[in-house]
Amino acid sequence: MALFLTEEQVMLKDMAGPFLADQAPVKHLRQLRDANDAAGFSRDLWRRFGEMGLAGVLVPEAQGGGGLGHVEAGIVLEEIGRNLSPSPFLSTAVAAVTAIGGADAELRARWLPGIAAGETVAAIAVDEGRRHDPANVALAAERSGNGFRLNGAKRFVVHGHVADLLIVAARTSSDVGEMRGITLFAVERGAAGLSADPVRMVDSSIAAEMLFEDVEVDAGAVIGTVDDGWSLLTRTLDAGRVGAAAEMLGVGGAAMAMTMDYLRQRKQFGRLIGEFQALQHRAAHLYSELEIARAATLKAAQLMDADDPKAELMAAVAKAKAGKAAMLAVQEGVQMHGGIGMTDEYDIGLYMKRHRLLDELFGDTAFHAERVARLNNY
Repeated sequence: MALFLTEEQVMLKDMAGPFLADQAPVKHLRQLRDANDAAGFSRDLWRRFGEMGLAGVLVPEAQGGGGLGHVEAGIVLEEIGRNLSPSPFLSTAVAAVTAIGGADAELRARWLPGIAAGETVAAIAVDEGRRHDPANVALAAERSGNGFRLNGAKRFVVHGHVADLLIVAARTSSDVGEMRGITLFAVERGAAGLSADPVRMVDSSIAAEMLFEDVEVDAGAVIGTVDDGWSLLTRTLDAGRVGAAAEMLGVGGAAMAMTMDYLRQRKQFGRLIGEFQALQHRAAHLYSELEIARAATLKAAQLMDADDPKAELMAAVAKAKAGKAAMLAVQEGVQMHGGIGMTDEYDIGLYMKRHRLLDELFGDTAFHAERVARLNNY
């Protein structure tokens, strides 16, 4: 597969970029942050995502979506990262849609049309500890009547406090830490015994600790097969990882563009600082790192769309490489801006904060570097 976009994919990029730059630029993020907005994003904007056909990019046409793939989702996410647009796109339109794709026809019909329309917000509830460890599932799902009773807690659930749907990884058998015995559930907002403790993150988005106290769900809430949810959970997380990598490409690309503009304007010692060879070398190195990350991310998305067995490995490569490249971009951006790079007046610091969140989400650079080694039997 060639590592470039098709004509149709370029058209999607040309549509999504201006839409987000107009409707959800960095100024929009600042407004939500300064207003201490309780949701962390605009529901009205999310509905406009639906009207533009963006929210349903991965949703099959039969459920009102575009029936496209992870490459197209990555195109949208890169533009989201470029503009720091606050939205539930990654958790809802990418990760949750991937999970629901493994559900029965009734659950798909129940949730996918609302996501495609921008009416439904979903969140992924997997992690229970301080670090990403998807096999470390202790939240218990015990059989109760015709369904299950859930007890436990989930941490770092982005948009969990306002989600209409939670995709929950629960343990139905085996010991904590084992892949066998994990089952995915679709839990609706407002379920008795479900509560949220929201926390504002470093980038002004909001995650929540979700507490499950005797939450009853019926058997129809099971996504996939009881005790055998690990493979679907992995695919769901990999979809989120590739999506997060694409968003970090947007973050890193915007940070680099912003920094290059500054180098062309700022004068020191009677010269533009962009004329200094040392800074030119650093800029060239940054560009090459971002392009390598871009190739890895596009390849991972293509493999996801092809259901290739190597997709898991490439998703780890993409997440690790994009995280490292975007970190270099935001760090160099702050450094080359000098002292003003540390002020809130300049946007470069906001890009650093978004990168920090995205790098941690679904496993950080170190987690995925180790995963690459493990998948290669090192």
